[in-house]
Amino acid sequence: MPIAEPTVGGSPADVTDAEASASATHRIRNVLAIRPFRRLWAVTAVASFGDWLSLLALTALATQLTSGYQAQSFALGGVVATKLLPALFMAPLGGVLADKFDRRTVMVTCDVLKALLFLSIPLVGSLWWLFAATFLIELCALCWIPAKDSSVPNLLKRSDQIETANQLSLVMTYGVAVISAAGAFALISKLGNIAGWHPSPTTTVYLALVVNGLAALLTAFTVAFRIPEISGRSAERREAAPGLLAMLRDGAQFVSTTPLVRGLVVGIIGAFAAGGAVIASARLYAASLGGGDAAYSVLFIALFSGLALGMATVPRMARRMPHNRLFGVAIVGAGTSLLAVAIAWHLYLALATVVLVGFFAGSALLTGLTIIGAQVEDAVRGRVVAFVQSIVRVDLLASMSVVPLLVGLVQSRTLTLFGQPAQVDGTRFVLFGAGIVAAAVGVLAYRQMDDRRDRTILADVKRALRRSRHGEPGLLVAVEGASRTDTDVQSDLLVAWLREQGADVVLAGRSATDAARVSAAVGASGVEGQRARALVAAAVRADVLAGEVLPALRAGRVVVIEGCLDSPLARVGDELDAADLQRLGAWATGSLRPDVTVLLDRDPSVHDAAPVTGGIVDTWQVQRTLTEMAAADPGRYVRVDGDGDPEVVSARVREVLAPLVARALPTRTV
Repeated sequence: MPIAEPTVGGSPADVTDAEASASATHRIRNVLAIRPFRRLWAVTAVASFGDWLSLLALTALATQLTSGYQAQSFALGGVVATKLLPALFMAPLGGVLADKFDRRTVMVTCDVLKALLFLSIPLVGSLWWLFAATFLIELCALCWIPAKDSSVPNLLKRSDQIETANQLSLVMTYGVAVISAAGAFALISKLGNIAGWHPSPTTTVYLALVVNGLAALLTAFTVAFRIPEISGRSAERREAAPGLLAMLRDGAQFVSTTPLVRGLVVGIIGAFAAGGAVIASARLYAASLGGGDAAYSVLFIALFSGLALGMATVPRMARRMPHNRLFGVAIVGAGTSLLAVAIAWHLYLALATVVLVGFFAGSALLTGLTIIGAQVEDAVRGRVVAFVQSIVRVDLLASMSVVPLLVGLVQSRTLTLFGQPAQVDGTRFVLFGAGIVAAAVGVLAYRQMDDRRDRTILADVKRALRRSRHGEPGLLVAVEGASRTDTDVQSDLLVAWLREQGADVVLAGRSATDAARVSAAVGASGVEGQRARALVAAAVRADVLAGEVLPALRAGRVVVIEGCLDSPLARVGDELDAADLQRLGAWATGSLRPDVTVLLDRDPSVHDAAPVTGGIVDTWQVQRTLTEMAAADPGRYVRVDGDGDPEVVSARVREVLAPLVARALPTRTV
C-alpha cells in the first residue's frame, strides 16, 4: 500500500541538530584549512576591528576638539558624513583599481596609507585635519575592500565554499569585531586610571588611533609577505586590461546590462532601504510602543540577532533553492516583515517582527555576496563588489536621512478603527510604505534574476521548507560503493527489509543496465576522453532520476537507488577530482540529493573490477573518489564497513538506517 507523506520532522531525511552542526563544522574547517584564506580571514578580523575602533575613536575625538553642545553635535555628524561621503562619489574607483592592478599591491598600499593617516591625527591635533584624514582613510578603505572581497573566490578550492567563506567574514566583521572594538576602546579609556596614570580623554583617544595605525601596518605586512596568492592574475593579463576610464565605463555597462547583477543591485536597494528605515525610526518607534531607551536598545539587538540568524540559515536553504531565487524571496520577505513591524501594537510582537526583518536582510546579504563570488567572473568582480558596497552605503545614508523627515511630515494621526478612534504614530505610516516598496523591489529583483522558468517560485519555497534534501514527500536512499556486485546485492537486501517494515519501495538505477546504456551512447557518438564519458554517464543517470526516481518520490514512495550518481561518475576515470564530479552531478540532476547515502567502505583490493567504456578504472581510485565525496558532505553520508559476508554487511546497513526508518514509518499510513 502507498506510503502517505511524512509530517515535518518525521522523515528519515531529517538531519538532526547534531548532524547539521557537524556538517557546518566540517564546512568551516575545510575552508579554514586553506592557508591563504585563513590568513586573509585573520587580516579581515584585524581590519574590521580597526574600522570599528576608529569609528568610536574619531567620533569621540570630534566632540573633544570642540566645545558647546551645538558644536559637538555638528562635529559628530560631520565625522559620520565624512566617512560616508567617499561612497557617494568615489566608490567605483576602488573596483577599477582591484580589476586593473595587482590586488595585493592595492591592499598593501591602502593599509600603509591608512596607518600613516591614523598616526598623523594625534600629531596634528586639529579638527580640520581630523575631517580630512577621515575622508582619506575612508577612501583607502573603499579601495581596499573590493580588492580583498574579489580575491576571496580565487583562494578557495571549490565554488561551493564561497558561501561558508562569506559567512566567516560577515560574522567577523559585524559580530566579533564590533564587540572586540567596543571592549578595546573601553579598556583603553580606563587603562590609564587602572595603572595609576590619569590621562586626559583626548590622550586616551589618541592612544586608540595609534593602536589603529599599528593594526594597519600589521595587515599590510601580512598581505605583502604571507599571502602572495592574492595577486592571482598574471602581469600580462593585468597589462592587457584597458585604461581606468574605459574599465569604469565597462563596469557601469556590465552592471546595467547584466540581468543577474542588475537584479542583485535592485534587490540590495530594497533590502537596505528596509533596514535603514528600521534603524532611522527605531527611537521614535520605541516611544510609540510606550518604551524608552531600553526598548530602543532591545530593538537594535533584535535586528542584528535576526541578521546573524539569517546568515546562519542561508546554506541550508540554498541546498533546496537556487541562490538567484532565494535572494528575491529574501527581499520580499524583508518587505513583508516590515509591514508587520508597522502594525505591531505590542513591544514583544514588534521585537519578533524586527527579528524577521533582520533574518531576511541577513539572508539577502549573504546570498548576494555568494552570487557575486560564484557567478561574476574575476575580471569584473572588483567593480561589481565596489558598486554594491557603494549602493549599500548610499542606500543606508539616504534611508537614515529621509525617513526622519518623512516621519516629521506625516506626524501622528487619528484613525477610526472598528468605530473607535486610535492615535497612530507617523513611524507606522512610513514603515508600512517602506515595506511595500521593499516587497515590490524584491519582486522586480526576482524577475530579473530568475533563471528557472520551468518551476514556480511557490514550488521552490515549499521545497525549501520541507526538511527532506530533495523537497519531495518520498524517501530516497542511495547505496554507493566501488564494487557493482556489492551495491547490487546490498540494494536488493535493503529493499527486502524495507518491505518487511511495511514500506512501499521502488528499486531504481541498476548500474549494469546503465553501464550498457553508457557504452551504447559512447559507441554511437564516438566520444573520447574521461570528461566526455563523465558527461554521458551523467546524462544517462539524470534520465533515470527524471523518469523513475522523481515520480516515485512525488507519490510518497521509498526509493532505493543503486548508485545515485556518485559511484557511476567515480567509475568514469581518474582525471576528474571529487569537486568536479559533484558540480557535474548537481547540474545534471537539478541538485536532487538522496536523503541518506550508504557508502560501502571496503578494501578495494578484494573488489571486482570497475569497467567503463574504453578501459578499466582502478577500484582504489573509485573508492578514494567516493571517500572524498563523503568527506565533503558528511551530513548526507553514512559509511558502513563493507567487508564480510553480504548478510553481515546488510545487518550493518539495517542497524544504521533503523533509527531513521523508525522515525518515518509511524507517520505513514501503511
